[in-house]
Amino acid sequence: MSGAPFDPSILRHRRILDLARQTGSVTVEALAAELGVSPQTIRKDLNQLAKGAMLSRVHGGAVTTSGVDNLDHGARADVASTEKAAIGAAAARLIPDGASLFINIGTTTEAVARALAGHRNLLVITNNLNVVDILLGNPTIEVVTAGGRVRAGDRAVVGALAMDFLRGFKVDFAVIGASAIDADGTLLDFDMDEVRVSQTIIAGARRVILAADRSKYHRAAPIRIAGMDAVHHFVTDRLDDPAIATACARAGVEVVGAG
Repeated sequence: MSGAPFDPSILRHRRILDLARQTGSVTVEALAAELGVSPQTIRKDLNQLAKGAMLSRVHGGAVTTSGVDNLDHGARADVASTEKAAIGAAAARLIPDGASLFINIGTTTEAVARALAGHRNLLVITNNLNVVDILLGNPTIEVVTAGGRVRAGDRAVVGALAMDFLRGFKVDFAVIGASAIDADGTLLDFDMDEVRVSQTIIAGARRVILAADRSKYHRAAPIRIAGMDAVHHFVTDRLDDPAIATACARAGVEVVGAG
């Protein structure tokens, strides 16, 4: 008696997951070429993997999903890079010349810093050494960096010393990111030290700008930063998730679409 016919999608799914874990993200076009199938087939595969919480779907592809570990800085920078640039430009338009602001850790907040490089008379306090490098070229932007332990992987300054330093400021704006946004609008991250710094930054700002692309929607991360009610402006490429849109509306958050 012959067994059930073999489903070739099983091997495709394994290969897709292997590639995603190697690079942090995959695209429909690259997978179709790699596996010799149509883009429509790849989209169906990615949707099935996302339904099983093995990947998170983003425009044009998917990113890895993990409940306990984030991607490294280089991989995160490559995910949704075009969307992050647009988000950075839209967030920068919310910040006038002459403002004071925190800029937190993250590849999306770094995109905001790049878009702010043409502003004048800003005071920027940051715990992100990449932001320092980005903004030092503008002589009218004063950059102040927090002291403390520097993480080698992403050049973030974290820990008790950084929090003590940041508590000495009350600024006009805080630009923050999040590794994940839950269905109820909860902002989540992976690292306890990073979360504590984020909470300190939120507490020291008059208005909070959340900058995050839609690959963060419903992604799993274990540590709570804050609820959506801590945010004044949510800048994203597209808010096409009904649950998160409802959470924003309930919290009175202004959603700024950059897509």
